[in-house]
Amino acid sequence: MERDKIIKELKQYFKITELVCPHVYNKHGENSWKFLDTESLETLLVLRTKILCVPLICNSYSKNLTQRGFRCNLCELNKEKTIKGVLSISAHSTGKGWDLTSPNMTAEEMRNKIKAKSYLLPYPVRIEKDVDWLHIDCYNDNDDEKITYFNK
Repeated sequence: MERDKIIKELKQYFKITELVCPHVYNKHGENSWKFLDTESLETLLVLRTKILCVPLICNSYSKNLTQRGFRCNLCELNKEKTIKGVLSISAHSTGKGWDLTSPNMTAEEMRNKIKAKSYLLPYPVRIEKDVDWLHIDCYNDNDDEKITYFNK
């Protein structure tokens, strides 16, 4: 699917402020889409429309959750690591990963449904285990699996 079409369809479900940190949005506004990886955007669209089929929440300003999509170097999670000299190249920092919740489904239910419908995933994904949210990204660990599970 072409990038422009993916973004147009995603805009039915997400505002860009839900997918990037406030630092990025305040500087780049609606142009912030350019920082998000096309494979990850298509995966997010497939999750929302074909696999999970429920509302998904990434960033939520009302709950002070602002680092669950794209994170820049000014975001606390990245800034703290930089100050400590710790390498930080998470999928969130490269526009390839999301932390998601849903009011209609637990994280474990989402992981199970993705596993059951993994044939619909357009690209291989990694999914974090044993957390209360769904972390999914398009980093490819170069194995033959559609889903790679990991612990932080």
